[in-house]
Amino acid sequence: MSRRRPGEVRDAIIGVLEGRPGGASVQEISSGVERVIGGVSASSIRSYLRLNTPELFARTERAQYTLAGFGSPASMMVPRFTTAAPDSFATRHGRVYMSDCMEWLETQPRQSVHAVVTDPPYGLIEYSAQEQAKLREGRGGVWRIPPSFDGAKRSPLPRFTVLTASDLAELERFFLTWGKSLERVLVPGANVVVASNPLLSHLVSGALARAGLERRGELVRLVMTMRGGDRPKAAHVEFSDVSVMPRSMWEPWLLFRKPLEGRVQDNLRRWGTGGFRRISGERPFGDVIASAPTRANERKLANHPSLKPQAFLRQVVRGVLPLAQGVVLDPFAGSGSTIAAADALGYQSIGVERDSEYWQLAQAAIPKLAELSVETTRANGPHSR
Repeated sequence: MSRRRPGEVRDAIIGVLEGRPGGASVQEISSGVERVIGGVSASSIRSYLRLNTPELFARTERAQYTLAGFGSPASMMVPRFTTAAPDSFATRHGRVYMSDCMEWLETQPRQSVHAVVTDPPYGLIEYSAQEQAKLREGRGGVWRIPPSFDGAKRSPLPRFTVLTASDLAELERFFLTWGKSLERVLVPGANVVVASNPLLSHLVSGALARAGLERRGELVRLVMTMRGGDRPKAAHVEFSDVSVMPRSMWEPWLLFRKPLEGRVQDNLRRWGTGGFRRISGERPFGDVIASAPTRANERKLANHPSLKPQAFLRQVVRGVLPLAQGVVLDPFAGSGSTIAAADALGYQSIGVERDSEYWQLAQAAIPKLAELSVETTRANGPHSR
């Protein structure tokens, strides 16, 4: 009699239960396993089920077993925190709350979020009430308001080079605290995609790793911005062949993941997470995504200084749920572009934004952004809505 490979009985049981979402008795499971790998005694099956409950299996009141987390398959598609709140509004497939994200995360159930896609205030002070007031009045402050170019009004840019040592230390503390709060609500294998800046990404990445998240690399957004490339201030003639900093031609989006439970296949079966959704059967999800600056028609709908284009966001949001099931969270929702991308894709989502003006803007902007027809550029494969 040949020896069974490690995990063969477990995989056979899981295969049987995947075809019986309502559950199956020990005898039914034994019969199914026998058809797959040959005879295994009912007592061995029963022992295996008991030893791996509740990690892999759940026992129902009808003395039947199901895959843990899949007793009601549709439940993965429904956020567990959809109760209407006074400061929240519903979108086509989600809800956006007006709240400080740290406070909001503390109130949420454990293991209730399947992915995060967000563009946080990684300079922190640029989204303080004082600096936002300066920006809205056109005075700049920490925001650099570039002059018009060829008749086009360019978007404000935060001056990350003016951050002090204490500002940078506070940045690390903030993302360490945020990462710990976030880790609690994530399911195992949940992807966390965080927009960053080449000057600060190392600080954010280190803090999130110390919070218990697993670093998985970076997404590269290939985009030509107006940052960098300038000659020395007040000496541009004298040093006409010098750029103080390289002209920015890419934007890093940090990739993290909550550690898996078991193997990737185990995590996918239980939680629906642990990888990225492929572009197609022939094309994997890639870590370089060609992009362009946000189009004027999108900025007209959602006038936020850090607005990212739908063509880019829809590729990222589509990719973070490998089975196209679960809840995508944006805890720094701004004017709602991530939530709009999720709505366009039919994904469940949750947004949190503490600035009342941006929150109100998101209420009007999300349905309009979600309805836009966009065509993605090629580096990560074509996908349009």
